[in-house]
Amino acid sequence: MARISLEHVEKVYPNGYVAARDLSLEVADGELLVLVGPSGSGKSTILRLMAGLESVTGGTIRIGERDVTDLPPQQRDIAMVFQNYALYPHMTVRQNLAFGLTIRKQPVSVIDQRVLAVAASLGLDVLLDRKPAQLSGGQRQRVALGRAIVREPLAFLFDEPLSNLDAQLRVETRVELSRLHRKLGATMVYVTHDQSEALTLGDRIAVLKEGVLQQIATPMQLYHHPANKFVAGFIGSPSMNFLDGVVRREGPGAERTFRGKDLTIDVPLRTEAPDKVFLGVRPQHLEVFGGANAGGDGTLRAEVGVVEPMGNEQIVYVTLSGGDRLVAVAPPDQQVTPGDVVSIRVRPEGIHVFDAGTGARLG
Repeated sequence: MARISLEHVEKVYPNGYVAARDLSLEVADGELLVLVGPSGSGKSTILRLMAGLESVTGGTIRIGERDVTDLPPQQRDIAMVFQNYALYPHMTVRQNLAFGLTIRKQPVSVIDQRVLAVAASLGLDVLLDRKPAQLSGGQRQRVALGRAIVREPLAFLFDEPLSNLDAQLRVETRVELSRLHRKLGATMVYVTHDQSEALTLGDRIAVLKEGVLQQIATPMQLYHHPANKFVAGFIGSPSMNFLDGVVRREGPGAERTFRGKDLTIDVPLRTEAPDKVFLGVRPQHLEVFGGANAGGDGTLRAEVGVVEPMGNEQIVYVTLSGGDRLVAVAPPDQQVTPGDVVSIRVRPEGIHVFDAGTGARLG
């Protein structure tokens, strides 16, 4: 296996669209890095640049110690798994798994040995004589994974490989991917727009927006210490709440205080804040309790609009007296119904403050 390095990579299409802007990142040997972002963020394009399916406008791509920037895909020793499986319908599972080795003219004994070993590890050994039309979606995806694994490439690139599967099968295949990564110790780059996949799969996650790298960190670092408002809003489900306002020091040596339309609360800032800020708080850091009277800093009166029972929790959508809307998470046994007037308490440890101009996280 080998590390993958992108150094100041740019990709600009003839129509002027910028898919990657001055992108630098490194995937360590044996690491599973997830590229995540909304549609149009450039994540699939970056994967295709690594694979050699797209040419860079500027910058350098290295796999191991080799500069592969101008090498064609077949010389990069990279295996790519796509969203649409790309299996040969007229071939059996065995033939699909062996195809990459066959065209490289590997000995038959080596091909058989690798195919049988990979098929056993993926639970495909009883399906080797079937054709893709006789397989379920999950089985087809496992064949696509196996075809990549049997080649023993330097690195694996995955382009939203689970997006065609139903919810339960996605979870099962995701667990299988994690197990395979640990077993193979392989370098993997995985593209998804699903943050749940990103948080559960990745050793590290690179968050992209409009071709620009916003932050690269471990899942928990992204969740607890987002670099900016975009990352904070994109990572986490339900999404982080944001309230606009100002931060002032109320007196010499006093704590800095956030003042918004509905909320006044002390914030843990060590530096002076700009004129306008956003206060961010995750739904999990909002406490909901009954009673129409709210009192004290950090406690708000709100009207419940929608309640979504999720089994292990309730997602509660509320509107504050000033018109701001928040999303909170309540225990499953708490009695909350639409139209109720409740109190919302902000847990101070869940507070984030962002510069309203740049979006950067403060403090």
